[in-house]
Amino acid sequence: MEMALVLDAGKCTGCEQCEIACSMTHEGASNPAKSRIKIFNFHDEGRFVPYTCTQCDEAWCMHACPVDAISVSGDTGAKVVSDTLCVGCKVCTIACPFGTVNYNPSSGKVIKCDLCDGDPACAKACPTGAITYTDAAATGYAKMEAWAAKTDAGAQASA
Repeated sequence: MEMALVLDAGKCTGCEQCEIACSMTHEGASNPAKSRIKIFNFHDEGRFVPYTCTQCDEAWCMHACPVDAISVSGDTGAKVVSDTLCVGCKVCTIACPFGTVNYNPSSGKVIKCDLCDGDPACAKACPTGAITYTDAAATGYAKMEAWAAKTDAGAQASA
């Protein structure tokens, strides 16, 4: 079964536990700046939005890499950066239309979400369920269910 990381901004409180868990897992330090998942803070609106690599089927980052340092993990389907092959040219950071491939100046390499080999630290650390790792085939189900309930409630109110 193919799995996907699902981000629900409506449940995010901006606690940054996901960023800390990610940086601890990948960098061995509590440093949100080195996290592969970020929380965007909409100050004026008082809301937070988690974002990270969406593991695109048509991965522009992977196709743009001149040294083939990004490959698809056979286990998770994640687009994974090889530290031994990456030369730090940053072409993939330019190619990513979502800005989720980042340069790590301390390593001279790029970093992006690799789904933690199928056990995402960010999802495990999220106290509100804003980040989940679930069956990719069911990722739109909750939205469809919510829309159906909303539509049904509207139909009942007008009856």
